[in-house]
Amino acid sequence: MEKDVKAGIPSGVAAEAAAGHLVSQSRSEDEESTAVKRTAAQAFSGAGMIPKRRSSSRSIKRKKFDDELVESSLAKSTSRVKGQPVIEPIRCPGNDLASSDKKKGLKSGSSLTPPLAMVIAPSSMTKRMKKSKQPLQITKDLGRWKPTDDLLLINAVLQTTDLTSVHLGVKFSCRFTLREIQERWYALLYDPVISKLAWQAMRQLHPEAIAAIQSKALFSQTEEALLAKITSSSQPKLEVFQDLLNKHPNVFYPSRTAKNLMVHWQLLKQYYLLEDQSVQPLPKGEQVLNFSDAEQVVDDAKLKDSRDEVLEHELMIADRHQKREIRQLEQELPRWQVLVDSITGMNSPDFDNQTLAALRGRMVRYLMRSREITLGRATKDKQIDVDLSLEGPAWKISRKQGIIKLKNNGDFFIANEGRRPIYIDGRPVLSGNKWKLNNNSVMEIAGLRFVFLINQELISLIKAEAAKMNQP
Repeated sequence: MEKDVKAGIPSGVAAEAAAGHLVSQSRSEDEESTAVKRTAAQAFSGAGMIPKRRSSSRSIKRKKFDDELVESSLAKSTSRVKGQPVIEPIRCPGNDLASSDKKKGLKSGSSLTPPLAMVIAPSSMTKRMKKSKQPLQITKDLGRWKPTDDLLLINAVLQTTDLTSVHLGVKFSCRFTLREIQERWYALLYDPVISKLAWQAMRQLHPEAIAAIQSKALFSQTEEALLAKITSSSQPKLEVFQDLLNKHPNVFYPSRTAKNLMVHWQLLKQYYLLEDQSVQPLPKGEQVLNFSDAEQVVDDAKLKDSRDEVLEHELMIADRHQKREIRQLEQELPRWQVLVDSITGMNSPDFDNQTLAALRGRMVRYLMRSREITLGRATKDKQIDVDLSLEGPAWKISRKQGIIKLKNNGDFFIANEGRRPIYIDGRPVLSGNKWKLNNNSVMEIAGLRFVFLINQELISLIKAEAAKMNQP
């Protein structure tokens, strides 16, 4: 028993001594680690890498996180760069101060090195840059192309199946080039993001806007082939085009009306595109038929040459002489006409004993047999003396475009009562104004041209009767 007690005393003392030794060893390790950390912080602060911060002298038994040792100024500088780079902490071998407290003690003679290294991952940065570029391009593309433009493009391509015809015939909200139209069409076909956004935007359009866009759809070749079968000599009414719509509902676009077909048929007739019409040949030599032919003859390269003042002066003088000769011939023309009529014994085929004047176009000739006539576009509600829609497309002409009057002194005047100007010999007559009409005056209204011819014999008789009435 005594042996056990005596033997137990030294063993307990030994246990206490061992425990005290372990506690003192752990304390010495903690004090040594804190001292090393302080010296490391002083070293970095002295080097200007990490600013000084207040810290307690007590040793805190917790792991130091990496973000506590990273300089704050580096984070501010990296935030300015678009698409912040990824910062990855990399521990240097043998210098991890936080993990060495638990694994093994540090030697006092070990050299101090920075615990962290700033590394920018290039692969992640490029991925973020690529991702940030895609929405910018999509929003820019959607900004120029409106939903109405997309609907116009889709309808036109389905009608013509030709992007070049779409570029020439469709009027978009912006002036897109052929390349832009091709890229947009391919994006609507193959880009799921753009096609989805465009489809959502088109579905939000108002039904009236959709109907207005569908009414502007281009005519396909099959539609024009059916319209071209109607002869140019006939004067079809709306019932003819309505019957054509009823016979071929699968050929014509669903939004087509009889009025649309009539207007397009008039355009085909004006440009000699019907089956029974032949296209006029281009002018040869110096004979120019109209202004568009003259534009084709002009060489654009010659227009860029330097100006020659001497040549311009000579041309101006020659132009004056030619204009003087033209005026002289115009004044002598009625005399020569009377001479020709007296020799042949025939009057002008445009007039009879009751016709005061005539308005002659390319297709139709209107005879003026009263002192006052109205010209414009006839409708169901309002009839007019001279229906200009028989000459060609007249949807831009007012219902009552103008009035032609004959005064007692034998002069003809035209008064413009429509919205669009009337051009007399190239001079515009605005709404509410009047202009005197001479023989062979050229009248142009919304692209339709007419020549005003006066029955000189009948007008001379009217002047003679007016002079007799004025005599006392």
